[in-house]
Amino acid sequence: MADEPRSGGAAAERPAAPRGPGVAIAWFVLSAVGLVGTWWFNIAFIAEAGGLGYLEGWFANAAASSASVDLLVVAVAASIFMLVEGARLGWARWVWALVLLSGLTAIACTFPLFLGLRELALRRRELAAASPGPPA
Repeated sequence: MADEPRSGGAAAERPAAPRGPGVAIAWFVLSAVGLVGTWWFNIAFIAEAGGLGYLEGWFANAAASSASVDLLVVAVAASIFMLVEGARLGWARWVWALVLLSGLTAIACTFPLFLGLRELALRRRELAAASPGPPA
């Protein structure tokens, strides 16, 4: 019966399971790893005497240049996503702070932080939608 349209069956009719805190925790752990990992090497670079300048190091050879372009493209994409999704969640007034902090900390810190906060906000919305309203 290849010509028959497929129905979603029981699985399609089942509501999505409520979000647990596990995914948010994973994002927050990645945010901490991103902060510590990048700043470990930033501090090591600052402690070095002489050598290349910071931005010169980004493009010191083909491998560094490839990784730098990769990071820059992902950082721009993540920043756009944070601004658009932040506005959608009602965070337009403060989500800019995370984008700006990306330049001071690391996008490896601020983007997972945003995703963790987003996950918690979506979970709160799901819980609020699932709970019965006040009696009329």
